[in-house]
Amino acid sequence: MSDLKRTLSLSGLLLYGIVLIQPTAPMPLFGAVAEKAQGHVVTAILIGMVAMLFTAISYGRMASVHPSAGSAFTYAKEEIHPAAGFLVGWGMIFDYAMNPIICAIWCSKAAMNLLPGLPFEAGAVFFAVFFTLLNLRGIEASTRTNAFIALCLGLVIVLFLAAAVRHLWLQPPAGAAAWTRPFYDPATFSIGTVSAGASLAVLTYIGFDGISTLAEETHDPRRNILRATILVCVVTGLLASVQVYTAQLVWPASTFPDVDTAFVHVAGQAGGPWLFQVVNAALLVATIGSGTGAQLGAARLLYGMGRANALPPGFFAAVHPRTHVPSRNVLLLGACTLVGALTLSFSLGAELLNFGALIAFMGVNAACFARFFLRAERRTFRNFLPPVLGFTVCLYLWLSLGSTAKIVGFAWLALGTLYGVVRLRRATVP
Repeated sequence: MSDLKRTLSLSGLLLYGIVLIQPTAPMPLFGAVAEKAQGHVVTAILIGMVAMLFTAISYGRMASVHPSAGSAFTYAKEEIHPAAGFLVGWGMIFDYAMNPIICAIWCSKAAMNLLPGLPFEAGAVFFAVFFTLLNLRGIEASTRTNAFIALCLGLVIVLFLAAAVRHLWLQPPAGAAAWTRPFYDPATFSIGTVSAGASLAVLTYIGFDGISTLAEETHDPRRNILRATILVCVVTGLLASVQVYTAQLVWPASTFPDVDTAFVHVAGQAGGPWLFQVVNAALLVATIGSGTGAQLGAARLLYGMGRANALPPGFFAAVHPRTHVPSRNVLLLGACTLVGALTLSFSLGAELLNFGALIAFMGVNAACFARFFLRAERRTFRNFLPPVLGFTVCLYLWLSLGSTAKIVGFAWLALGTLYGVVRLRRATVP
């Protein structure tokens, strides 16, 4: 078997990471974060960026050690203990399974903006079934298609910013304090509310870790994977901050006609009905693509864990002989998407996704600490500080999630722990 060809430069990795995250990532989250953080969306986005920067350093360094893995599950298993790897993988299942659920919820709300008489439940059923049918057929978006979608979304951002600047020129905020209120509003600011918003705003950055999977196709991966991962977090954070800062100036209040599609209503305020429809349609198309891809990614994660015997292989490692898709996993996730879309809110689903994602991020930081500090010949401050800060900030954001998200998330972890103990006992009984 020939090695993969090393063709990717730093700029190629950077473009890949931005396409993976999507340049409009903060738009679907805007209303939910504004509600949680009492309007401090920009501050929440920037706090999330700090957390992800330290974690990005850990991902980049671990990719140089495990270039073909690119998985928090593998890092924790190899560097800490198989039990730690299993718990991180179990958390990742929660993360991956929640992604298509919140996509189905958001798509249903966006469809209601296009078809005002459409019941939410009808949209939820349609999109859950639609994601599943596409994935059962083995349809995958190509890199070129993803790049085209990202380019179109970039154009939407330009249109929104141009309309917002025009709106603010004609109707400027009253007083100098209004220009800084998106960062700090003394009437509503508290550490607790901003932390809760930041724990949700982390979703803006989900996907940056995918860069680590390209280590075998990158020139000088030891340097470029690390640099690209950090740069993607910085670019995403700054671009997201500009979008939400402008949106908060256009719409200073934290209440919206519909909190889930709040940014679409802000666009309508800035540019009128035409921009409302353009942003709504663009985000709907992008979210359909994200939901479909997220469901297939979750199916592959279950397949990988089944093939590694971490889950029952008879079910999870099965592949359809004709489509070469893990169809049982796709159907299981389709059922979960349908039930989740009909029972969860977008905000709660996003928090549950972050519950699992932050577990994975803490696992990567812990693995980096174990590898480069605990087992290093020379224990340097440079190897100590980034993973410790990354783990600490992620832990703080994890604990700042809402009580319902923590109850459901800890129940999921307890179920995984029980399953792991039972499986271990079965494996050791002669």
